[in-house]
Amino acid sequence: MTLTSPAAFSDHPTAQASGLVDPFGRHVTYLRVSVTDRCDFRCVYCMSEHMSFLPRKDLLTLEELDRLCSAFVVKGVKKLRITGGEPLVRKNIISLFRSLSRHLETGRLEELTLTTNGSQLEKYAGDLKAAGVRRINVSIDTLDAQKFRTITRWGDLSIVLKGVEAATRAGIGVKINAVALKGVNEDEIDDLIRFAHGAGHDLTLIETMPLGDIEGDRTDQYLPLSVVRARLLDRWTLEDIPFRTGGPARYVRVKETGGRLGFITPMTHNFCESCNRVRVTCTGTLYMCLGQEDAADLRAPLRESPDNGLLFEAIDAAIARKPKGHDFIIDRRHQRPAVARHMSVTGG
Repeated sequence: MTLTSPAAFSDHPTAQASGLVDPFGRHVTYLRVSVTDRCDFRCVYCMSEHMSFLPRKDLLTLEELDRLCSAFVVKGVKKLRITGGEPLVRKNIISLFRSLSRHLETGRLEELTLTTNGSQLEKYAGDLKAAGVRRINVSIDTLDAQKFRTITRWGDLSIVLKGVEAATRAGIGVKINAVALKGVNEDEIDDLIRFAHGAGHDLTLIETMPLGDIEGDRTDQYLPLSVVRARLLDRWTLEDIPFRTGGPARYVRVKETGGRLGFITPMTHNFCESCNRVRVTCTGTLYMCLGQEDAADLRAPLRESPDNGLLFEAIDAAIARKPKGHDFIIDRRHQRPAVARHMSVTGG
């Protein structure tokens, strides 16, 4: 399958590329787009084991996703991350990457990337590199095969590691993402550092976030990264560095390995003051904040007219409502998520 000619998604003649600026003066230059809510894993911190997925008719087509992403690029987005669910399980997904790569060629888009569980990487690494993808995030929470199966419920660590190797051979930079889980992988952080840095990959640790009903007590999972960092200081020398990727991670260099280690801390130290990100779901719903319920429907204006005028207006109106920060909290008394929707719905 090949997407319709890019001319079908040409820029609106009155579109202003002056940028998207929220009420707090933050420039929105980073868009994360979920192309599917489906995944071939069922990670315990992300999904219920028995998920009810959206009807396929509710999802934006690949052509609509292309047009939507392109509208944001026209409005000033410089970094585009494709997410899911697991984005590589979406049928014909490589055609979307190929089409969006035209914005890399014009220079309007600085980076096209994705977050993946790695299950399909061995198959698609070469195609992704050919489409202009230079860097990806791969989720690996443990190097223990049995524990990996337990965390993901369905995943096979050996397949993921083969995928990481395939991406590396293709010339794609890999960053390993690991969610820090109390009593699960907190004793493996050192091993993850050695593994990632030994292979030339960055490693980012992430606090679990209260999103969606996961059929369990999230308080049992929550491990503050302030505690993890304090423990690491007993064995490693962590040097603060100004390195940024455009996302929320704050990085240090591990002196002993020479590699970079990132911390994403939405719970212990939120990063809202510098937020430059918005998220679009696979149904065309724009969330201005991961931790808030306020959202804007972009599917209706997208489908109402082949002209992008209404779509641009809807995007502008939504950015004008972007909140200052999220309301994440681990609710220990009621044991309920701060936000009802699952991470797989919002997009990575």
